[in-house]
Amino acid sequence: MIRRSVAAIVLAVAPALMLAGCAHTESRTGPPQRKPPGASTTTYEEARRQAVDIGMQPARDVGLSKHEIPPVLESALADPYNIRGLKTCAQLAAAVRTLSDALGPDYQAGGEYHENRMGKLAAAGGKSVMNSLIPYRSLVREITGAAPADRHMDAVVDAGLARRGFLRGVQYKQRCKLRP
Repeated sequence: MIRRSVAAIVLAVAPALMLAGCAHTESRTGPPQRKPPGASTTTYEEARRQAVDIGMQPARDVGLSKHEIPPVLESALADPYNIRGLKTCAQLAAAVRTLSDALGPDYQAGGEYHENRMGKLAAAGGKSVMNSLIPYRSLVREITGAAPADRHMDAVVDAGLARRGFLRGVQYKQRCKLRP
């Protein structure tokens, strides 16, 4: 019964998200889905991914669905400033690439920030509807372990970002050729 309700709401929210164009939003509830270099995410694909993510939120809230944490982020949390085994520029570049696969693209200096306001409004409306389905949502999330899992996800993402920045600094210090 819950699955049918969730599916019905996803089907109701998805067209609004697709029509609005859905700007790319980085969610701290999980690592972003990456595409191989050269492949672009269409507005439709982004809207679909976001609609599914919004629709699955109640399932995550009650512990029926969980995000998987990449092992590279767990090890970054354990020791973000470890450089054992990373002597050469190629090894450093491989470590940065592995982190970027888990975290998404690195920050690019001089890049412009673009936001689709209508997409953001549609996504906020969809999230608001989905979040209202569970009474006492914050308490339910604590009891089921969804809130601690989200806090852990935030911690591993932060550690991964710190590690990637640290490794970029080591690359710079060793005068390695930096690639975006």
